[in-house]
Amino acid sequence: MIGYVTLGVSDMDKAKTFYGELLHDLGAKVLLDMGRIAFIGESMSTPMLAVCIPFNEAPNHPGNGNMVAISVGSKEAVDAYYQKAIALGAVCDGQPGQRIEDQFYGAYVKDPDGNKLAFYVFG
Repeated sequence: MIGYVTLGVSDMDKAKTFYGELLHDLGAKVLLDMGRIAFIGESMSTPMLAVCIPFNEAPNHPGNGNMVAISVGSKEAVDAYYQKAIALGAVCDGQPGQRIEDQFYGAYVKDPDGNKLAFYVFG
């Protein structure tokens, strides 16, 4: 149902590097780079993450309550992606842990532009 989610960024090269490296092990790569916007994912026919300089060229700013949640398959993977994001310049917004007993394990970071990401697994 979701084709892609777009995050506004201040530096396209930095954003493409951050997300390209962060999501590489999930099979993601920059699929289409149009200068102001780039689409990152496994293929153009699966859900993607887009990063862009805002169309109106005003400064980007993350929305309060907006978040991109990335399913990574296991609790160990949640921990690993959280650590990888931190190493790539993200900041902690909630360390890995069981959020809902026996149902949801997740970790939260904010990317270098302040956009909130979750890494999670149900179970």
